[in-house]
Amino acid sequence: MLRRVLTLFDPLVRLLLLAILLASIVPVTGEGKAVARLVSDGAIFFLFLLNGLRLPRADVLRGIGNIRFLLPLALWVFAAMGLAGWAMFHLADNTLPPAIALGFLFLGVLPSTVQSATTYTSLAGGNVAHSVVASAALNILGVFISAPIIIWLASAGLPTDTAGIELSALERIALILLLPFVIGQVLQGRLGSVVTDNRKLMSWADRIAIAIAVYVAFSSAVERGIWSQLDLASWGILLSLVGIMLAFGFFGAWWLGGASRLERPDRIAFLFAGAQKSIAMGAPLAAVLFPPAMAGLVLLPALIYHLSQLVISAPLASRFNPPQPR
Repeated sequence: MLRRVLTLFDPLVRLLLLAILLASIVPVTGEGKAVARLVSDGAIFFLFLLNGLRLPRADVLRGIGNIRFLLPLALWVFAAMGLAGWAMFHLADNTLPPAIALGFLFLGVLPSTVQSATTYTSLAGGNVAHSVVASAALNILGVFISAPIIIWLASAGLPTDTAGIELSALERIALILLLPFVIGQVLQGRLGSVVTDNRKLMSWADRIAIAIAVYVAFSSAVERGIWSQLDLASWGILLSLVGIMLAFGFFGAWWLGGASRLERPDRIAFLFAGAQKSIAMGAPLAAVLFPPAMAGLVLLPALIYHLSQLVISAPLASRFNPPQPR
């Protein structure tokens, strides 16, 4: 129970809730939106530069080489969850605003988390090394997989109300996500120690960058009247559909890990890496991929899913690895 309470007050969760509250009370409007987007882009650039500096190339290569674990995990995270997001999109299409319905597609093809998946894998007695490497590899693959899938779906007949995703978004992804990551990998030998020696400071830099992206994106959603667009019934539908996605993600990932005949520690790592979705990737990707007027609305299902997965994961980890009596 204590672990669950502490999880609810995770620093990133607190910052995300603060960003949403601040955007609801003091949203960025008018001429400030252009400046805010520049700040958001700069924060995202810095975030991916840090990712490039901190992630050892050997770990990435080792994770990609573990085909027996990574291949079914990648298929689950991007294909199976993507199909679930497609189903939720169609269920939400006539009952929720189009951009929020599109958010289920976006949620479905997001990569998994790194930090929280690893933390819960450790608490549950799972294979931490597999979790770290696989989650990191999936986040790198996500830049190449998630965005093209969304762009392809958008060009394949999504409602006109969701228009605004253009192929030029790939250029922004290359400049704001891929370029800083590559620079970080190149400079890893010289500057990597700066990141590893200041992990606490760098961790807060990560969280603040994500919170800035969420604040700027959600400001546009507030300006478009998100709180007036969603009545009580709409919130019930939104939360129910996110709940279905959560159930599918966790039960399905656990089942597939068993069907793949993974050892229990590997299966636990597969569960948390396969069921969790990364807001650390989702917020920057939404800010880069979608116009400001859409980004906050599209991000809403992912925000709810992220907060919910933390609440679910804590008791699951305790169940897998209960505290030993003294």
